[in-house]
Amino acid sequence: MTGSEVSPSFRLAYVPGVTPAKWVRIWNERLPDIPLQLVAVPATEACDVLLGGDADAGFVRLPLPADRTDFSAIPLYTETTVVVIPKDHVVAAVEEVTSADLADEIVLHPLDDVLGWERLPGRPAIERPATTADAIELVAAGVGVLAVPQSLARLHHRKDLTYRPLTDAPQSRVALSWPEDATTDLVEDFIGIVRGRTVNSSRGRTQPQAEARSSKAAAKSPAKGQGKAQPKGKRPGAGGGAPRKAAAGKSPRGGSGGAKRGKPRRRS
Repeated sequence: MTGSEVSPSFRLAYVPGVTPAKWVRIWNERLPDIPLQLVAVPATEACDVLLGGDADAGFVRLPLPADRTDFSAIPLYTETTVVVIPKDHVVAAVEEVTSADLADEIVLHPLDDVLGWERLPGRPAIERPATTADAIELVAAGVGVLAVPQSLARLHHRKDLTYRPLTDAPQSRVALSWPEDATTDLVEDFIGIVRGRTVNSSRGRTQPQAEARSSKAAAKSPAKGQGKAQPKGKRPGAGGGAPRKAAAGKSPRGGSGGAKRGKPRRRS
């Protein structure tokens, strides 16, 4: 349903790697009276946060869990997948790699992985790291390598590590998501911002006064072909039709006096 209540603020969740600054700036410009609160959440907990009402909408990673059919989602962009390696690793000498290039490597698979591998390349580690941050520490220690979306590689940047595109790996898609039964007016406003609608968009809600002015102007304007004022001194003809002009050279008065004026006859 679409809620009509206006909450005192709009709570926006976002998962690691997503930078919502651009959309937050636009929100603050258009809706300065409604503060936007950012809520950082782990990728694995984003749906629970939204469903529990701790955020109104959120930037999440797709695909959503299979049992989450009660969510709406607008896909925004797809990230490049990279492999994180030590700077002195042999892979650092090339511009990009494939899964086959990692066949002899231990490829770490953290519990908060967002790539959804059907089959992980390389050799598995003895244990799965709890988080991506833990896996990055293991890469720095020379224990293995790690495949992640590029934004996460940047988020966990270290001077002793680098990364290269992994061309045949699964990719992570980022989407704006919210519970279907909690599509409030503020959620609709944020959807408009994310979709790039202008402040005057007919589908937005941020310009009710402008729309009201347009409606009033339309009400005052006459319908096409109607409502034109009659010039002074002219009256409509019988039946309310448009006034008829007197024909050139004819008497404007009634009667039969409508003879054409000619040259005066010569007297004999």
